[in-house]
Amino acid sequence: MRSKEKLHILILNHYAGSPKMGMEFRPYYLAREWIKMGHQVTIMAGDYSHLRIENRKPEKDFQKEIIDGVRYCWVRTGVYKGNGVKRAFTMFRFVEKLWKNAQQIADIMKPDVVITSSTYPLDTYAGQRIAKGAGAKLIHEVHDMWPATLVELGGMKRTNLFVMLIQAAEDSAYQNSDYVVSLPPCAKEYMIRHGMKEDKFVNIQNGVVLEEWEEGQPIPEEHRRLLISLKEKGKFIVGYFGGHALSNALDGLLDAAKEMKTPEIAFVLVGDGVEKPGLMERVGKEGIENVYFLDPVCKPCVGDLLKYFDCSYIGSKDSPLYRFGLTANKMYDSMMAGKPLICAVNAAGCAVETYECGIMVKSGKTEDICRAIERMCHMSVEERDEMGKRGEEAVKQYFTYEALAQQFEKLF
Repeated sequence: MRSKEKLHILILNHYAGSPKMGMEFRPYYLAREWIKMGHQVTIMAGDYSHLRIENRKPEKDFQKEIIDGVRYCWVRTGVYKGNGVKRAFTMFRFVEKLWKNAQQIADIMKPDVVITSSTYPLDTYAGQRIAKGAGAKLIHEVHDMWPATLVELGGMKRTNLFVMLIQAAEDSAYQNSDYVVSLPPCAKEYMIRHGMKEDKFVNIQNGVVLEEWEEGQPIPEEHRRLLISLKEKGKFIVGYFGGHALSNALDGLLDAAKEMKTPEIAFVLVGDGVEKPGLMERVGKEGIENVYFLDPVCKPCVGDLLKYFDCSYIGSKDSPLYRFGLTANKMYDSMMAGKPLICAVNAAGCAVETYECGIMVKSGKTEDICRAIERMCHMSVEERDEMGKRGEEAVKQYFTYEALAQQFEKLF
């Protein structure tokens, strides 16, 4: 196939959403770029996802809908809560329906490229069958390292039947796809050990949508008043935005705030999550006076929010999974905003280090986090601006969805 031909690209992603529906956004953003290039794109997704704000309720399987020019095809999988058995059943239901109807999908849709892109790798079986039936190229895209995530983060045993099924699917995807696109930048050697040929590996990370940054939306007035007030008091604002979950290790940031000896430093945490009430309670009980909490903002507001931060903070609990790299969306957003980062994550191949747009420290090391924040605070404005500029230039060159879609198109 020649890349200049108009191709039909079929994406299999159980949890695919849109900006209006909610996460996950990557399939939607890539699809829009490919459509601009002249290709046709269909996203085949489950009707329910825990990641979405708004879910679909199709009357039948494979019901179609056009969203912003992107064709979605909905598969009825059922509703679930949490990460228990019911969620696993919806995975099997999604894959089973695609697998049973694979030849019909191939005959009707006639895809030139099939991309298997769900968080879990089970969709490779359906993808392989559809691609074979259509004579299409097969690309497997890896978002999270399953089953490593289940074992190393979730505490499941490798002998668990579900883990073994996921492992078999992962190996099959690596062995039978034309290319393996990995968001984690340092997963190549692991994938080779599981059967992938070296020349199949392609690293295409997350990114930003330039139009969203150009249009944007203002932050709520409550947020603006607090941030302006801190600025008027001469505060240096260390900002965090995103989920307040255990994995984000925000207790470590509060430890640093409590130990901080520089009075002009203020910490602003924007977002929500199961850990937020406990974090707020701790600040009150321990009298940590330099920490402020704000409600989450919508994605188009992130650019305006970051204008008020002097630096952006990303942290995590120490996990062996970070040996594969860090691809957090908030990292690319902060870089795009030209804000220097303090990254307390034990991550390999991190863009913060690669493009020298921030300071890397070990996760969970309060003294090191304090030292990094104080160093950032005492830099000249010009030094911080230069650091932030390096991140912004890197994003504009390598991590816009236009650039990511072009990298993908070379594989087609």
